[in-house]
Amino acid sequence: MGIGSRVNAGRSPSRPAAPPSNTQQPQHPQQQQQQMSQPPPGSGYSNAPLPRGSSNGAQGTKGQQQTERLYLCLPFVKAALVKGNFKTIVALPKYVDVNEWVAVNLVDLFNNLNLFYSVVTEFCTVENNPTMSAGPGMDYTWIDASRKRVKLPAPQYIDYVLTWVEGLIKDEAVFPTKAGREFSPNFPSVARHIYTQLLRIFAHLYHAHYDVYLHLSMEGHLNSLFAHFLTFGREFDLLEPKECRAPKEGWPFVIGDLMDAWRGLGILEA
Repeated sequence: MGIGSRVNAGRSPSRPAAPPSNTQQPQHPQQQQQQMSQPPPGSGYSNAPLPRGSSNGAQGTKGQQQTERLYLCLPFVKAALVKGNFKTIVALPKYVDVNEWVAVNLVDLFNNLNLFYSVVTEFCTVENNPTMSAGPGMDYTWIDASRKRVKLPAPQYIDYVLTWVEGLIKDEAVFPTKAGREFSPNFPSVARHIYTQLLRIFAHLYHAHYDVYLHLSMEGHLNSLFAHFLTFGREFDLLEPKECRAPKEGWPFVIGDLMDAWRGLGILEA
C-alpha cells in the first residue's frame, strides 16, 4: 500500500512532514497559545460541531443564500468529470481485505483533498476565516490538550487535521505497509475519525471558497472528488449521520444540502 505525503505550500511531497510552520505571518499571542496547545496526533478526533451563540439572521435572506451557495446552483451543482454510478468505483474488489481497501482509498482521498486545499491556501487566512465554518450557525471546534473545545481559525484547524492524518498514515501500527503486519482491531474506528475530519474540510471549502474553484473552472473536479468521497463513506460505514445535519432544522448546511441535491440529480444513490 502506498503511503502518501501531505502536499502544501513550501513542502515537498517526497520529503517527511515538518511541524506546522509559523513563519508566514506574525501571530497574535492568543493564537500562539492555541498553537502550543495542539494535541498530539490521534488525541483530538472527538471534535464536534458547535452552534454559534446567536441564531439571529442565521438563515439570511433567500437572495443572500443563493449568492453564498453557488454550489447548489445550476449548472455548477451538476458539473462533474465522472458520469454514472460512483458505487462502481468504490466497490470492494474480490480477494481484497476490506481494511486494506479502506486504507488505500483514505490515503488517496487525503492526498487529493490536500491538493484542492493547496489551491485556496492564500485565500483561507485567519482574517478571512476566523472560525472553521461550514455554514450559518455551525463552527467546528478542536479538542485541545486539556480536552476543551476551542474555536480555531480555519487555516489553523485544517493544518492540525492534515498534520494529524499524515502522522497516522505514516504510523506502521495504524497503516501497515510491510508484509506480515496486520491492521489493528481498532482501525475501523480510526478510519471513521479520519473520514470525519476530512469531511469537515470539504464542508469548509464548499462554504467559504467555492467561488475560487468556479473562477478556476475546477467545480467539476471538486464535485467529482466529493461525490466519490461521500459514496465511499456510505459504502463502508464511515459517514456519521450527525455530520450531515445542520444544528437546527431548516438551517442551510453544505453536506446535507449537497447530498440532497445530488440524490435528486441521480449523482448519489438515495
